[in-house]
Amino acid sequence: MKLALSLHRGWSTRLLIASWFSLCFLFQSGAAVAAAPAITPTAPVQTEHVILFVLEGFGQDSLKGGTMPALSRLIKDGSVTWSATAVKPALRLPTMASLITGMPVEKHGITWNTFEFSRGYPRAPSMFDYLDLSGGRDSAIFLMDESLYQLARPEPYTDYQMCGPLKSECSTDRIVSYIRQYFKKATSGHGYGHAIPALPHFLVVHLPEAGRVGASKGWASKEYRDALRMVDKGIHSVLDIYQEHGLTKRTTLFVTSLSAEGRDAGQEQADAAVPMVPWIASGVGIKQGHAIHQPVSILDTGATVMRTLGLQTHTEWESHAVEEIFQAAFVVAPRVSLE
Repeated sequence: MKLALSLHRGWSTRLLIASWFSLCFLFQSGAAVAAAPAITPTAPVQTEHVILFVLEGFGQDSLKGGTMPALSRLIKDGSVTWSATAVKPALRLPTMASLITGMPVEKHGITWNTFEFSRGYPRAPSMFDYLDLSGGRDSAIFLMDESLYQLARPEPYTDYQMCGPLKSECSTDRIVSYIRQYFKKATSGHGYGHAIPALPHFLVVHLPEAGRVGASKGWASKEYRDALRMVDKGIHSVLDIYQEHGLTKRTTLFVTSLSAEGRDAGQEQADAAVPMVPWIASGVGIKQGHAIHQPVSILDTGATVMRTLGLQTHTEWESHAVEEIFQAAFVVAPRVSLE
């Protein structure tokens, strides 16, 4: 009887100790859980600046032989299609007009390819207008052909700088120097020109040198490959400017072309086919190493730029955002103060 009582008390003591430790463990665990902060998903970085590089005479074969390392890196780190639909007539001025208005040629009406003062500026609103109306975003445009004066409609939210073949000094290096001077003045505290008080949210850089050289010297020529290298150097130099100003982590880039390799943007081709051109997105918020599957038109550039900046459009233009390229769902950006 004593033995039985002794065993009973021994097991009771052990059970009591085990229960005590269990309660302590549960209490401490509960306290630890209560003290741990809630895990919330990291908000995606909002793009504040967009660069659009517009090339000429450029295609997938242009990258062969390591000719364009800077652009090749952007493609590797971004999303690309080599078969975006361009427009007819496949000329520099009509194609650029479609690019900035988001409209086909039959709607914007520009079918000619030289600057004609008597025709005035296009009536259709441009992506620069939409950027200003939807979010107060400013634009700076650097163009390398006199025909594109036709599109340089004066607006308080855009700054244009232009040179072209009629100026012998006009080159990719010269355009980059203009951009560097622009950024220096824009960050001086006094703004730049008559309107834009700081760095633009949207920069357009036209780099047609490779297309011109290919059309005049031959698409298989050494001169054409050298011109591709010069264009690539220009892209790299513009990216360096953004790096110097600490903007890289807030910038998204787009690259397209007014004409494919083997096509002259200054002369209409005999065939009736609608040309295909590259369309590339890279940088903040863009999927990496992604081949775009959905159909893309050069007209879609404007709406995609707006989508990138967190802006909405309710217009009836024929430009649609290429949603497939984005890493995250659309987030509306706060409106920029105009004060």
